[in-house]
Amino acid sequence: MLTDDWKKIQQQFKDKENKVLWDFKNTDLIQSITLLSTYYKRLELMKQDKRPDELPAISCKRKEMLNLTLDEYLKHRDKIVDGYRKAAKILLGRHIYSSRDLPYATQLIPMAAILVLLGNQIENMGNVNKLMQWFWCGVFGELYGGGNETRYALDLPQVVDYITNNGPTPKTIYDANFSPSRLHTLRTRNSAAYKGIYALLLEEGTKDWLSATTIDNMNYFSESIDIHHIFPVAWCLSHGKNKNDFDCIVNKTPLSGRTNRFIRGDAPSEYLPRVLREAGVTEDEFNRVLSTHDLDINLLRADDFSNFIIDRKNRILDRIEKAMGKKINREVVEEDAEMEYVEEVGYEE
Repeated sequence: MLTDDWKKIQQQFKDKENKVLWDFKNTDLIQSITLLSTYYKRLELMKQDKRPDELPAISCKRKEMLNLTLDEYLKHRDKIVDGYRKAAKILLGRHIYSSRDLPYATQLIPMAAILVLLGNQIENMGNVNKLMQWFWCGVFGELYGGGNETRYALDLPQVVDYITNNGPTPKTIYDANFSPSRLHTLRTRNSAAYKGIYALLLEEGTKDWLSATTIDNMNYFSESIDIHHIFPVAWCLSHGKNKNDFDCIVNKTPLSGRTNRFIRGDAPSEYLPRVLREAGVTEDEFNRVLSTHDLDINLLRADDFSNFIIDRKNRILDRIEKAMGKKINREVVEEDAEMEYVEEVGYEE
């Protein structure tokens, strides 16, 4: 029965509006339902004035999942499925278009349950902003990498209270910290923070350099939008640039595959006029398009790689600070950026 039910739910998530959910697992669904079920059990007993030590814990660990009854599953299933759909819609509006672009699939487990409890209150923009602050803090704090059941159990009541009652700062927001040196080690989609920055770079009407069309859900797939090097790898290697600078997220931006082919392996001072000619617009119009990528146009045109990286790094840190609603300490002595993250090797165009 559960297997057939799961197949029906999977099929519901296969439409193009839910591409974020295409890698969704049946265990994710069960965990979300268990989390919500144990929350309601605890809430009901609290209403009966039970002592704190008599209250069941909010949990979605293996034991609680195995103890979930069929009645409980059926009672909460549709609400949780709707919670996942709402999560996908919210993330779509934040430029997370597919499961490949989703920083942490695991973070959707508490997010779906949170959205069930928020109900129509999530239609308030201020409430969405608070939810996304929690989401981005989880992403840039890199807090959902594994063994998250305890955090889920805290997220559910804390985030709901934070949003609906202006309650205390949730632990996930409090715990989140992002080190500026981390930017130099973010090289591939294997990192949640990399995916998060990619999404932030699509904010505020980012446009493709060649077509000048705003990158959104309508053209993200049809135009083969991906993240590409601004100073090409070939140019950086031939000019002795540090890999930790040229192959990290700081030196990348969302562009169409067609635009990237015009860049080739040349310096910006060479490829920008080529792209401009192909675009068929004035230089002022082209500069306005370039500026949507949050970069210093003059440094780019001058092939001033070193100062370009410093400037863009600070611009990206500004975006992360805004998303997290927290200041990043940029005065600390950064760790040696030569450190390698085993999951982030090789070049990604």
